[in-house]
Amino acid sequence: MAVTYSSTRRGVAVLAGLLLLSLGSVATSQFEEQAEQFFRSGHTNNWAVLVCTSRFWFNYRHVANTLSVYRSVKRLGIPDSHIVLMLADDMACNPRNPKPATVFSHKNMELNVYGDDVEVDYRSYEVTVENFLRVLTGRIPPSTPRSKRLLSDDRSNILIYMTGHGGNGFLKFQDSEEITNIELADAFEQMWQKRRYNELLFIIDTCQGASMYERFYSPNIMALASSQVGEDSLSHQPDPAIGVHLMDRYTFYVLEFLEEINPASQTNMNDLFQVCPKSLCVSTPGHRTDLFQRDPKNVLITDFFGSVRKVEITTETISLQPDLGVLESRYSS
Repeated sequence: MAVTYSSTRRGVAVLAGLLLLSLGSVATSQFEEQAEQFFRSGHTNNWAVLVCTSRFWFNYRHVANTLSVYRSVKRLGIPDSHIVLMLADDMACNPRNPKPATVFSHKNMELNVYGDDVEVDYRSYEVTVENFLRVLTGRIPPSTPRSKRLLSDDRSNILIYMTGHGGNGFLKFQDSEEITNIELADAFEQMWQKRRYNELLFIIDTCQGASMYERFYSPNIMALASSQVGEDSLSHQPDPAIGVHLMDRYTFYVLEFLEEINPASQTNMNDLFQVCPKSLCVSTPGHRTDLFQRDPKNVLITDFFGSVRKVEITTETISLQPDLGVLESRYSS
């Protein structure tokens, strides 16, 4: 009996050891998976280029669209120094605005997306096709201030949002000129060749918006549009007090979705694809991912709409030596 009991104890010990090893390997694999996901995107900084191409009071909603996205990316951590904001008209100071210095995105007028800290980099007649393409490609005069430059590099994730009036293969700028899908595709190719982005997310809210990404051919681009070819992109929330619609449907539901996101959210791009089904948008939103290397379900919303806040934990001891030169100058004075 003693031998049997001893053998049983040894067997239990072996099983316990195997169980601990398996649990340890599971914990290690889970940690490695989390670490891999944490560093998966490979970018070190985020930029946003937000463009409203429309003028005149009846296009109030296009300015509200752009300012809503601007507000969201700032809330999620992208600073003004990494945002290029282009507004073709100043609705906040328009004489028809019954509430000066405000732009609202909700008809109950609870959310003023203009705020006190909006930094418009290109305004009014500065918003042209030429200036937009120069910002993207970096072909700008040396005298251009830093706030009007897209100072991205090959480790930058860039969000480009555009809204205005468009058609099959073009987007109008201020009713005086237009940018075509071919010009836009070539600009993105120049950006890739000049190592100006790591990954690029293009979103457009306009009629026949999907036509604008049909000609894209550069790597690492994901594109979303509010409508398919042959469809109009419809407005939302008419406000009798102001006399115009406050937003477009697609951007309204994107904004509603982004309001639930925080910098630590694990929400991915697949979720963004679903925010405005045809039952809500009336038009049919589209997206294109064939040029993008990663699976959209592995791409966090904050990879484009938020700021990079990556921390690498180390067990190494770091010795901080005082700057003797600074100390000497401080005490000698």
